[in-house]
Amino acid sequence: MADRPAGPPGADQPTGALPTVGAGTARPRRFRPGRTLTARAVLVTCAVALVSVLGTALVAVPLAVRNAQREAQDTLAAQAQMTAEVLRLRLNRGRPTDDERLLRLLADQDVEAYLIWNGRADRAGLPPQVVERVAAGRDVSVRRRVDGRPALVEGRALKDGNGVVLTRTRVTGLWRKVLTNIWGPLLVGLAAGVVAGWLLARRLARPIRQAATAAARLSAGDRAVRVPVEPPDEVAELAYALNGLAGALATSERRQREFLLSVSHELRTPLTAIRGYAEALADGVLGAGETARTGRTVLAEAERLDRLVSDLLALARLEAADFPIDPIAVDLVPLVGAAAGTWSTRCAAAGLAFRVEAPDGPVPVYTDPGRIRQVVDGLLENALRVVPPGAPVVLAVRSAGTDPAAGGVVEVRDGGPGLTDDDLAVAFERGALHQRYRGIRKVGSGLGLALAAGLVRRLGGTITAGHAPEGGAVFTVLLPPGPHRTRTAS
Repeated sequence: MADRPAGPPGADQPTGALPTVGAGTARPRRFRPGRTLTARAVLVTCAVALVSVLGTALVAVPLAVRNAQREAQDTLAAQAQMTAEVLRLRLNRGRPTDDERLLRLLADQDVEAYLIWNGRADRAGLPPQVVERVAAGRDVSVRRRVDGRPALVEGRALKDGNGVVLTRTRVTGLWRKVLTNIWGPLLVGLAAGVVAGWLLARRLARPIRQAATAAARLSAGDRAVRVPVEPPDEVAELAYALNGLAGALATSERRQREFLLSVSHELRTPLTAIRGYAEALADGVLGAGETARTGRTVLAEAERLDRLVSDLLALARLEAADFPIDPIAVDLVPLVGAAAGTWSTRCAAAGLAFRVEAPDGPVPVYTDPGRIRQVVDGLLENALRVVPPGAPVVLAVRSAGTDPAAGGVVEVRDGGPGLTDDDLAVAFERGALHQRYRGIRKVGSGLGLALAAGLVRRLGGTITAGHAPEGGAVFTVLLPPGPHRTRTAS
């Protein structure tokens, strides 16, 4: 698994002017009354206008009715006081006989006048309590029924059990009159609510329709679509999210195409060799002494092809829920020792200086030993492919902290060409390093490091890339501590 980085930061961003979303490209929408944002906004604003008008009416109408009745009572009281003053002047000259003009004037104002002489009313209709109070020399200002009708009553006492009482039929139907007058403002408020709701809904629905159109175009494969960013903040956040999704999809698809191109190139290389030797064998152009060498070459290329296919299958299965993981309590020291026995021979054959760094005591972790061995083999395979002869390759294991139960660390360091800081950021992306260094230096298929990173994540650990003190790259795997007593794995 050789993986050494992909392009510089920012290389994945789309370039050039990108079209924005307009209307008319989304799928047709069925009009459903009451289900659209416009209809609901109009209904809400109309409801608010209706509630406002009715609420105002419920508060204002009682106040208006009370004010009208109070004004009527005050007016009648003033008329009663004036009438009493006029009659008081006449009483000084004896019983008045020319009061018809005054009574007619009051009648023209819908006021009835009752004269009380010697404790008795000049005609029937007044409540007895009113007559008695005025005859007793006390003024009256009440609301009583006069001749069976609700009325305002104002009485003024004169001397010697005499007095005058004015009555006016109370104003009725004020509620009905005020409520009748409300219809005009209510209709105006509803009309304003319809207009305001329609304008508001259009303003809010436009970016939503644009977002829906953008989503439809994204699902159709158009990765150049962008939504204009405009206020309010919620709409701007939606636009940013959709634009980010479009950019991420474009980047992902571009990387996927590059990865497939690099993998197809890697697959074609061993296939070409196998096919060439197979044609040579079929044509009989190889001598008898070359058969064994040809067979070894074909076998090596077939094994290389098998490793590529296995890596691809493992990468495809990593994210599956049924990917087999069997974690147990493991001591990393013997596990690394078993791997060292295999890789020391291979490194010696390649002219590399291989060494192991391990503590004297155990390094307990809780993990799947088979998967960790797969990770270690992949990292060493990556180093073996890129490190030049004579350079060191180090396989190290240690505890993650001063406490042996803190977890374990496995490191693979080399003295190869190493990685740049930009390379470290994309070291575990599929095909990133292969795409960057193909044709420049030795690289693998670009699957190894991605597979190692996926395996470590599934095991609950972390993997990082950095600069090794030997001059090349270092890959560090941190594994969680074991919850049970450690057992030896080989």
